[in-house]
Amino acid sequence: MAYLRLSQIPPTEEALVEARHMLGLDRSFPVQYFTWLGKALRLDFGRSYVTGKPVLDEILYYLPATLLLTGVSLLLTLVVSVPLGVLAALYKDRIPDQLTRAFAFFGVSIPSFWLGFLLVYLFSVRLGWLPALGRGGAAHMILPAITLSLMSISINIRFFRASVLENLHHRFVLYARARGVPERRVVGRHIFRNSLIPIVTAVGMHLGELFGGSVVVENVFAWPGVGRYAVTSIFNRDYPVLQCFLLLMTGIFVLCNLGVDVLYAWLDPRIRFGGEEQP
Repeated sequence: MAYLRLSQIPPTEEALVEARHMLGLDRSFPVQYFTWLGKALRLDFGRSYVTGKPVLDEILYYLPATLLLTGVSLLLTLVVSVPLGVLAALYKDRIPDQLTRAFAFFGVSIPSFWLGFLLVYLFSVRLGWLPALGRGGAAHMILPAITLSLMSISINIRFFRASVLENLHHRFVLYARARGVPERRVVGRHIFRNSLIPIVTAVGMHLGELFGGSVVVENVFAWPGVGRYAVTSIFNRDYPVLQCFLLLMTGIFVLCNLGVDVLYAWLDPRIRFGGEEQP
């Protein structure tokens, strides 16, 4: 029925029978599933009910905008959260730590769509400093990137603060200070690097969160990415597009977690894929 409506075909009985046969809906569910699976393995996800174009081509058309927004948001997450996490740990229970924890609490508490509306109202409507909608120059990127990355920044601050606090009291830190190693080198080489492993795990999770959050943020700021295209497809009941979108998001999340496992071995020589210790 959705196919006929989007194709602007009158839903007569003959049209329904023909559409079911063309879409393979007159077959049994196992046959439908394995037929779809075989095509999906060949990257054939069918055609959009709305445009009639191949779904994969449409997804790839919108994907660069989402990758750009997600990449900038991830970079912003790391640039802001890592220094703040170190600062909060080094000044534990003092004013910098209290301010940082208050910021992190605010970041995880406010919904991204509400933050987006607040930023648009303040910086676009009231002050007129930044564009509110669409994709253009670097100025169009600022508000969507801040909105998308704030929760990840807040979570990352907590992760990194806890990791640095844990490493501050390890023996290798005490021995380095006892040998007279400068404090900057102790923090940079001994504490910072050993605190990165939980952050690598968090980054793998953040990538999935950022791609998932882009569905909301892209609609708030009319950003022409995959997330906005997926929401439009939900309203149109464009099922082939939704199937391809879900598989794409799942594949990205799996690859991100695989990349995290590979980085572990580089960051910590004690970690080996086979569980064997280094001689």
